[in-house]
Amino acid sequence: MNFPGSNRATGYRMLLLTSAAMLISATAANADETVNPTQVSGVTVTAAEHESRDSYKVTRSRTGTKTDTALIDVPQSISVVSQKQINDQAALSIGDAVRYVPGVFSAQGEGNRETIVLRGNQTTGDFFVDSVRDDVQTYRDLYNIDRLEIFKGSNAMIFGRGGIGGVINRVTKFAVWENVREMRVEAGSYSHGRVSFDLGDAVSDAVALRLTGVYHNSDSYRDGVNYERWGLNPTASFKLGEGTVVQAGFEHFEDDRIADRGVPSRFRATATTVVGPLKTPRGQFFGDPGNSPTWTNTDALTLFAEHTFSDRLSIRSRLRFADYDKFYQNIFPGAVGAAETTVVISAYNNATTRKNLISQTDLNAKLTTGAFEHTLLAGAEFGRQKTTNLRLEGRFAGGATSLTVPILASTFSAPITWTPIASSANNKGVATVAAGYVQDQIELSPNLQLVAGVRYERFRTEVDDLRTVGFPAGQQRHITADDRLWSPRVGLIFKPVPNASIYASYSKTYQPRGGDQLTSLSLTNASLDPEEFNSYEIGAKWDVTPAINLAAAIFQLDRDNVLALSDPNNAASLTVPIGGQRTKGVELSAQGQVTDKFDVVAAYTYSDGTFLNNVSSTVKAGNRLANLPKQAASIWGRYDVIDKLSVGVGVSYQSKRFASTDNFVYMPAYTRVDAAIFYDINDRIAVQLNVENLLGEEYFLFANSNTNITPGSPTAVKVALSAKF
Repeated sequence: MNFPGSNRATGYRMLLLTSAAMLISATAANADETVNPTQVSGVTVTAAEHESRDSYKVTRSRTGTKTDTALIDVPQSISVVSQKQINDQAALSIGDAVRYVPGVFSAQGEGNRETIVLRGNQTTGDFFVDSVRDDVQTYRDLYNIDRLEIFKGSNAMIFGRGGIGGVINRVTKFAVWENVREMRVEAGSYSHGRVSFDLGDAVSDAVALRLTGVYHNSDSYRDGVNYERWGLNPTASFKLGEGTVVQAGFEHFEDDRIADRGVPSRFRATATTVVGPLKTPRGQFFGDPGNSPTWTNTDALTLFAEHTFSDRLSIRSRLRFADYDKFYQNIFPGAVGAAETTVVISAYNNATTRKNLISQTDLNAKLTTGAFEHTLLAGAEFGRQKTTNLRLEGRFAGGATSLTVPILASTFSAPITWTPIASSANNKGVATVAAGYVQDQIELSPNLQLVAGVRYERFRTEVDDLRTVGFPAGQQRHITADDRLWSPRVGLIFKPVPNASIYASYSKTYQPRGGDQLTSLSLTNASLDPEEFNSYEIGAKWDVTPAINLAAAIFQLDRDNVLALSDPNNAASLTVPIGGQRTKGVELSAQGQVTDKFDVVAAYTYSDGTFLNNVSSTVKAGNRLANLPKQAASIWGRYDVIDKLSVGVGVSYQSKRFASTDNFVYMPAYTRVDAAIFYDINDRIAVQLNVENLLGEEYFLFANSNTNITPGSPTAVKVALSAKF
């Protein structure tokens, strides 16, 4: 593909390929030198990284509490998708990776971004990388991550505003004092092709280098849809004296694809009719794929420093600058005609730039007061996010706002002009944050722990409305909202035995009126209080053996200050923050090694997410939340048949879901079966076959609205060759 901006990165490619060559030369020159990683403080491969490579279970994390803590000692439902699980399932995206995670689902995101549903709440902004916000609307690759961490429930005390139903954090691979030389080549159905590599080594006792990279190009089971992405991520680690480590990394990543908004729903004969998706061939595209590009270019620089004063006191600081350039354009379906022979087509495009500069500093200390042991955290975060948005509307022949085409000829090409109208966004905004937080993890007794913390955050959003068409004369263009947010978290943990815990927790977060993409601020909502989310959870975690964990959680998440019409039956009435919604449910999971030959991940979720008040004439109290199945279950197992041969089977089920909050269109329940075969040719080379949708189930994956529903893939095959050298 060669969409606007695609050739801007030629210089980056040359620079980073040169970096790759230098790294390979450096590591080769030192291949015969033996460096003991235990002699290098701070950046040795942690237990979590080793577990992530070799197991489906990860035991510890720094992210959930900003301290190095066992997951059974964190009073919150946490799922970790390990590197081994990602590779075994041949997952290429966050949406793929969370398929076997309880309480997490996907929405369509208009075919141009990841949209995750966490405990009933859809988000495009609650994504983090190494605990730092990474919130532009785009797709993220897994080529450079060690593991994926999913934290359910409100998370503001650790992550800041947002995190309403949970957050997803990518833990990336950084240079360590360890020899790493790995490559993976994939080919498969629909011209799938992908190459990824991971190269790293110690240059000396004081310096280590690493380079990860990927190139991916494939078509799709959807007609006219293709994907191309590539990225390079060089990192370096330095030991600066005893107890001090500095790390630096830079990533350039590009994602180019066709924005595919799926198929429409069937015609609704009456205002109360509930219908399903329009039945079409799975590949049928509605609109003009050749004129529906979406691309994102990302440049991100990360600096990290840690100084360990003693085994009881340390300080860590991370600075991340990220520059995102995003564009998407889509020609997409709307309502179907009464005879179900025609469909309405509309079009628009949107360009976004964002520059994030975010710093975090954490002081960790351990101390004893009387009979109590404390693990203290004190930290601060400062950030500035600058965003621009420009939307243009598509106009067909004669200036028509839409085009009606035959369903049998839904894929077409027609002249389109792009123009602003009064409602088209054209703005620039700056969001700044200054936050401080404290937390104490108190060991009250060998069997009882208390985790308590609070974050204070001043979050300021400023938006300038730059519209030139239809903008009312004299209307205010500069809009400001200044929020001061207190976000507490408290959890009590009872440990009847050292390898099990029972906990109860409460946490709170907010979503300011600028929304998770920062530019939803307007004259009508700038003075309103933020949306408020209160999370309540009771759960249990049990490391049955060191290799396998069982977990259960009962939760309730309340959302308040939802904007609703003061008169739900009058669309012209004032919009006021009187609405509410509640999600409650149960999550069960198992993860790890049942025997030395059998690895498993399993999940079950019961979710009841509903509106508590009438929001509009169509979104009423009792309506269920969109893209949220009431029941979902999944299990994936890998069994070692003999030393060199293993097989994997996965089954995932979702019950009926609604495409939007008016509950007029549903997606039927489905069960999908996946499978894999693994064969080790020798100690260094392995081959892997993955089959998606083994039984050819016809199903619908997710939706963006009532008229944008994505059919699931038919049976598809991928073959991968992995090498270590």
